[in-house]
Amino acid sequence: MKNPPFAATFPMTHNLKRILKNFLSSSTMKKRKHRVSYTAVGVMSGTSLDGLDMALARFTETARGWKYQLIDATTVPYSPEWVTRLAEAHHHLERSLIDLHVEFGEWIGEQVKKFMDKQVVPADMIGSHGHTIIHRPEIEITVQIGDGPSIARKTGITTIYNFRHRDVSLGGQGAPLVPMGDQELFREYDACLNIGGFSNISYRKNDKRIAYDIGPANILLNNYVREHFSVPFDMNGELGRKGRPVPEMLYRLNQQIFYRQPPPKSLGREWVERNILPVIKRTQATHEDILRTLYEHISDLIYFELLPFEKVLVTGGGAFNTFLLELIEEKGGRPLTLPDRLLVNYKEALVFGFLAVLRFLGRNNCLASVTGAKHDNMGGFIYRV
Repeated sequence: MKNPPFAATFPMTHNLKRILKNFLSSSTMKKRKHRVSYTAVGVMSGTSLDGLDMALARFTETARGWKYQLIDATTVPYSPEWVTRLAEAHHHLERSLIDLHVEFGEWIGEQVKKFMDKQVVPADMIGSHGHTIIHRPEIEITVQIGDGPSIARKTGITTIYNFRHRDVSLGGQGAPLVPMGDQELFREYDACLNIGGFSNISYRKNDKRIAYDIGPANILLNNYVREHFSVPFDMNGELGRKGRPVPEMLYRLNQQIFYRQPPPKSLGREWVERNILPVIKRTQATHEDILRTLYEHISDLIYFELLPFEKVLVTGGGAFNTFLLELIEEKGGRPLTLPDRLLVNYKEALVFGFLAVLRFLGRNNCLASVTGAKHDNMGGFIYRV
């Protein structure tokens, strides 16, 4: 028998009873009069652990589809303590995990309140992804910490959260979720590539949106340079440039079975720990050479996925890594064009604001063609203030 979704496996502590009560009481949205335009704060915490992204945007539905206006955005860097706590959260005992879930939600709420206190335009809602600590959709488990009700109470703004749970309960991957935004907000591109903790791609094929994780990206680079070079990330890939590829290591990395599997498919930190870290640890080479090999691996995967497409939207923190983009361009033979810096940095946060608007309106915001769920569905719990 398959394990039930994560929300059903938490122990019934006092905090959990309160959390589940709020989940259940807010999961069915009451009908509201339709408005043309909504303003939302999208909040995103990625596996690269570089900080909490927040994007305030106005979403307007027109006869030609949805339009967006990105009003403001910012990133709150994680302190070393938060980096450690989030990176190690999947090792926590259940009780301490629940405490972390609530505490992180309160911290997110405080950051959003500070951000919104500076704004002229108020927000109708918050769409918070939370921080993924466990993603095992094959056994119907996905966990994002960052308690939604705590965010709502800290900010005084209706909060929509826990976007992945319903899709996983319907047999889907629960990820990626951003392709709904690609479909509705970025229709002019042949494909959308995001280079974050993991790289992923989204495109239209046979009148359906297809999207999936390509492979690990910044989760490998950032963790490696933190451990071996004592820096948070490799600025412009300057450390990676110093090394030489290790052929045997590159071969082992590129032979991972996941890369040959058809979509739908998605990745989590657990997969990296089981499949990639052992290859790195077995390799006898300098830190510079191992890092360079990771660059070659990441660029190989992305280059192959971009082959069929001409006009590609490239976003995510990895888009600013000039060395990584040079490697992809050298292999692909054509330049990659980046949008404005604000969109590169905050597209995912922007889209979670949009997913919140769709959920608020009672519309599907998760595509079965992407996740493999039984049908398109409406993810996210609503906590009203």
